[in-house]
Amino acid sequence: MILSIEQKTNDETIDLVLDTLKLGKQALVFVNTKRSAEKTAEDIAKFLKKSNANQNEELADEILHDLGKPTRQCERLSEIVKQGIAFHHAGLTSKQKESIVDNFRNGKIKIICATPTLAAGIDVPAYRAIIRDLKRFTPRGYTYIPVLEYLQMSGRAGRPKYDTEGQSIVITATENEKEHIVENYINGNPEDITSKLAVEPVLRTYVLSLVASNFVNSREKLVEFFSKTFWAHQYEDMTRIKKIIDKMLHLLEEFGFIETKKSKSDFVSADELNDELHATEIGKRVAQLYIDPLTAHEFITCIKKTDKNPSSFGLLHLISNTLEIRPKLNVKAKEYEEYTSLIVEKEDELLSKEPAEFEEDHDEFMNSVKTASFFSDWINEKDDEFLLEKYDVRPGESRSKIELADWLLYANEELAKLSEKTFFAREVSKLRFRLKYGIKEELLPLVRLREIGRARARRLFSNGIKDTGDVKKADFAKLKFLVGEAAAKSIKEQVGEKVNIEIKPGKRKGQMSLTKFEKI
Repeated sequence: MILSIEQKTNDETIDLVLDTLKLGKQALVFVNTKRSAEKTAEDIAKFLKKSNANQNEELADEILHDLGKPTRQCERLSEIVKQGIAFHHAGLTSKQKESIVDNFRNGKIKIICATPTLAAGIDVPAYRAIIRDLKRFTPRGYTYIPVLEYLQMSGRAGRPKYDTEGQSIVITATENEKEHIVENYINGNPEDITSKLAVEPVLRTYVLSLVASNFVNSREKLVEFFSKTFWAHQYEDMTRIKKIIDKMLHLLEEFGFIETKKSKSDFVSADELNDELHATEIGKRVAQLYIDPLTAHEFITCIKKTDKNPSSFGLLHLISNTLEIRPKLNVKAKEYEEYTSLIVEKEDELLSKEPAEFEEDHDEFMNSVKTASFFSDWINEKDDEFLLEKYDVRPGESRSKIELADWLLYANEELAKLSEKTFFAREVSKLRFRLKYGIKEELLPLVRLREIGRARARRLFSNGIKDTGDVKKADFAKLKFLVGEAAAKSIKEQVGEKVNIEIKPGKRKGQMSLTKFEKI
């Protein structure tokens, strides 16, 4: 099939978009980076500014004010949504992403420029999937994406629910590139699917979960279970699989997460070894927390060796130095000295030992320090714009990382309780509150009040209202000025005072006055 596309610009992507809109259709434009998604969407919006001006004002306002304080990203997205164009990537908040997809479905948004994160499993009325980039930067350099990923992107076009046909269009720069894409993508075969059980952290987690849930209670049953998995089918070497499972069992026993009943004989065969399996109490809790047993072991080791209150940075680094928090923030060459100095400054606070400079995992350790620094800036009330500027982390990405961090801190809190380190658990609990709201410790008493978040708490504190006692003593009119009438009434009632708001006789209709506070 040959398409005739009118060339109105010097950009093939924009020409394809304009042609799609001329047909009265919608399209997804796939690019390889978040910045490209934003710029491409803005470039398209410029061509539509006159014809589609200000058509989605309410939606634009909703997107702009999704965060308490709009970021530059919010402003840019809000502006182009007025032209029926949007960008979509992991850096948007969940609400913004959901709003963009919903309004693409109802037709208010015609074009979405997205990274491949939008390609998986989404059912939207896209007539065209315009794939501008089939390469992206990886640890191996600038490489072609997997065929499976191309098929996912192409599969967004022409969904049966919305269209009888669809078009997937790949933009190429040269004839050679075109031939490569036809051969390897359009006519090529997708990559083989591989079992994730082959990855040790996944296998460790599942082995412990199976034992802790009493689904299996012996090595024999554990081997039998895994023999029926896709992993065993793919691996085709049960002897080797048994050795891998034995390695996992020995490791979990060494960590103290499982116990095995030995044979009465001192000399046993490999098949008899560790026959009966039982999870210890702490092993059961690790399985319930659903973290990698290796991560749990590191947490427990650090908890047990700590005999004083850990610092917030020390705890943030402890969770940042895990597999679960990936992707960590990468330390760039120009930042190396900055974070090396930070390690020296925080040396006494770090709970995890720094590897030697030339060890294999030193770079990962450096990245974990930068990630901890990001979290530290958040709990010290740096705003989204600052985090984007310093760390290149957008609001959606920061919220995802904060959720991950809270889960890992919760795991620390639970493991500290089991280890009878109540002081450690107490500091973690406090840090979880700070992380949730992005606040300094001094605001903790205020954010425990309903209706009070980061911005309102700081406003109250800056005006001398620093805890619930100050809230109780504060004049209602002052509270109303600082946090609004509804929030002021709510927090007064939470500290034991009732506020009646009624219309006084002789006043204009709608004019309100306040009575004195009454004790509840």
